[in-house]
Amino acid sequence: MRVRSGDKARADPVGAPAGGPAGGVLRGLDPRLKLAVLVLWSVELALAPALEGALLGLAGSLCLAALAGALADRDFWKRLLAVNSFLVFVWILLPFTVPGRGGSEALLPGLAASREGAALAARISVKALGVTAGALALLRVSSVTELASAARALGAPEKAAALCLLTSRYVAVVGREFGRLRNAMKVRGFSPRMDLHTFRSLANLTGMLLVRGVERAERVRSAMLCRGWTGRFWIRQGYRSRPRDLAFACLSLALSALVAARS
Repeated sequence: MRVRSGDKARADPVGAPAGGPAGGVLRGLDPRLKLAVLVLWSVELALAPALEGALLGLAGSLCLAALAGALADRDFWKRLLAVNSFLVFVWILLPFTVPGRGGSEALLPGLAASREGAALAARISVKALGVTAGALALLRVSSVTELASAARALGAPEKAAALCLLTSRYVAVVGREFGRLRNAMKVRGFSPRMDLHTFRSLANLTGMLLVRGVERAERVRSAMLCRGWTGRFWIRQGYRSRPRDLAFACLSLALSALVAARS
């Protein structure tokens, strides 16, 4: 099939939202730079001692999400909502377990909450949301292969990078195997209850899943040996920094300095 000279064939990237390509202005940046910025940003937010600095870090993460075009993506907000559902337990436990300097206020009979515990829960919540939003923004259009090669180029151990690649490849495979085993149990009339039979059945399911995983790992290893695998994963490390990468690095350092100054 021929394409006329006046036509331009363009393919939307995988996972691109409707109305434009995924990644926004952050698309095409050096993966090494994005990974280094994510590590720096996460450590700085995690160590921020004041709530004001954590809020500023969350605002910076949302700015990165806007640059990545993630604010219009439903998956971005769904994942943040998943983090919020986990933080509910933080709000349930910390206000009632952290002692306060000026005493605790009785909210319910037998329950006394401290302001220090509530402040700590708020700080942890803001930090978690900031780190999650920054990670989703920076790694939105980066594949696992790119991240593994970028980590290897930054000095990460080769075995750790290879383990990340294999894990990302076979997590879905193990999940499908788990689904098949669950379906087999349902076909045989299994209905979970709070009794010893249910616990024994779930234990057998877990053991069978481990056995299937070991058998598949042996088959995969044999297939790799047949294809000439010598025990080393060759990961591409040829990256070059461009002017836009340096501009993004300067912007990230400015945001980090601002958060550090306000903390």
